[in-house]
Amino acid sequence: MKKIMIIDGGPRKTFNTASMLQQFAAGVSSVSNDIEVKTIRLYGLDYKGCMSCMACKIKGKASNICKFKDALTPVLQEIAQADGLVLGSPNYFGEVTGQMRTFLERLAFPWLSYNDSSLTAPKRMPVVLVETQNGTPEVNNCNGYGTMEYCIVQALGKPEMLIAYNTYQVKNYANYELEGFSEEAKRQYREAHWAEDLQKAYDAGKRMAETNLGE
Repeated sequence: MKKIMIIDGGPRKTFNTASMLQQFAAGVSSVSNDIEVKTIRLYGLDYKGCMSCMACKIKGKASNICKFKDALTPVLQEIAQADGLVLGSPNYFGEVTGQMRTFLERLAFPWLSYNDSSLTAPKRMPVVLVETQNGTPEVNNCNGYGTMEYCIVQALGKPEMLIAYNTYQVKNYANYELEGFSEEAKRQYREAHWAEDLQKAYDAGKRMAETNLGE
């Protein structure tokens, strides 16, 4: 059975990023029940970023899978054998969450060769990067994955990018000090675009299942 790993780097279990990733998974399932879809919530794991132990670079024992042992170890091992990878994160201060950035350190550093600067993953696979953010396409369209996207391109292949803009921050703006935002404008944008964003995630799941994982 083929497997797609979904890595949720958002702190909230049922909000914007989680909803996009759930729709991606639904899109995969609409194509085939023979593709396993496994979602990992990084905020539910106890792990650290790269420890600079250099165990992945030891002569004769070099590995392109992180060797540091903690709750992230089995996840990284599963990704190494997967057939597709989806990463999802809200955009905080122009970047992915700290948990996603920490995860990406552990994922990508073992790929990097200090002999020739190449980046080699255990297995190439289709990748989708999902990002939810506060900014609008006109004002803030930065890529929160930053230089880590380059590592993904080199080691796994060029990813598909899905960005949901101008997302709701909370369900009830009246309860929070958020006067710099117009809830009415947010609501209007959401009514016009959110269903479309979810559909794009669903369609991306279908594409990965049909195009990349089809027999």
